[in-house]
Amino acid sequence: MEEKEIPSEYYGWWRITETSQWCKDDIDIIGTALISLTGDDDQLRMFVLLANVNCYPTKTGVSFRWQGAWEYDPVSGTGSVKLHKDGRLTGRIKIKNGDESTFVAVRMEEPDEPIPDPPSYSDKWRRRW
Repeated sequence: MEEKEIPSEYYGWWRITETSQWCKDDIDIIGTALISLTGDDDQLRMFVLLANVNCYPTKTGVSFRWQGAWEYDPVSGTGSVKLHKDGRLTGRIKIKNGDESTFVAVRMEEPDEPIPDPPSYSDKWRRRW
């Protein structure tokens, strides 16, 4: 196995079903909450967060750094996931200089629609007609 290769049991798309710190009702407000762990152009989407993810294997699972936008405000952070015997992932996501939360995810198919790139801060001030 190459140093940066994601282990096969983690590889793929994961549906985030719950978080410990944020209201579950809005988790899918901009689309299905998910994280991809493929090692190539990975993404994270939940609540109003869209982020690009850089993941890498560790001795106990997969860790990642992410950068994106919460609504239109730039944010970044780190996270990690661990696979359990029941097939679910449990993880932790940390927002740099902000909140952190645990989450649970289950395996899913790659979405049919591509995940949009995080918006830039300048998009916040553009008029939309």
